[in-house]
Parts: sequence; C-alpha cells; structure tokens
Amino acid sequence: MRVRTMADVGAVVRDARERAGLTQAELARRSGVSREWLVAVEAGRTPAALPRVLDVFEELGLTLNVSAEGGWRG
Repeated sequence: MRVRTMADVGAVVRDARERAGLTQAELARRSGVSREWLVAVEAGRTPAALPRVLDVFEELGLTLNVSAEGGWRG
C-alpha cells in the first residue's frame, strides 16, 4: 500500500493492529503512546510525530520504505 497521507498511515496502523489482535489500549501501552494519540492517528486526524509513528510501526512489525520518487510506502 502506498502511504501518502496521515489517513493512509492510520489505515496501515489500524489494519496491522487488528491483524495482531491488539486493542488500541494494548498497542498504545506497548508503543509508549497514549490511547487518545493512537485513536487520532488511526483516524488520520493528527500530524503525528514521525518518531512516535515509527514506535507504533516497530511494535506491529511494520517497516517504512521511502522511495526516491518522494512517496512513502508502508
């Protein structure tokens, strides 16, 4: 999936969290973020700090690849 917007980031996080069988509260605790922050990210409503997004990605076993074209891919 190409990740171009925060809504795309949110969809990737939500889908991976659900596949992992984690609640938002569980993932937030394990990633070191608040549940409210995670809810906002999943909804695409926040300009999330990249380090926090990467912490959540790491907990879910996701990687982020950046192409030379300037697009993000999750």
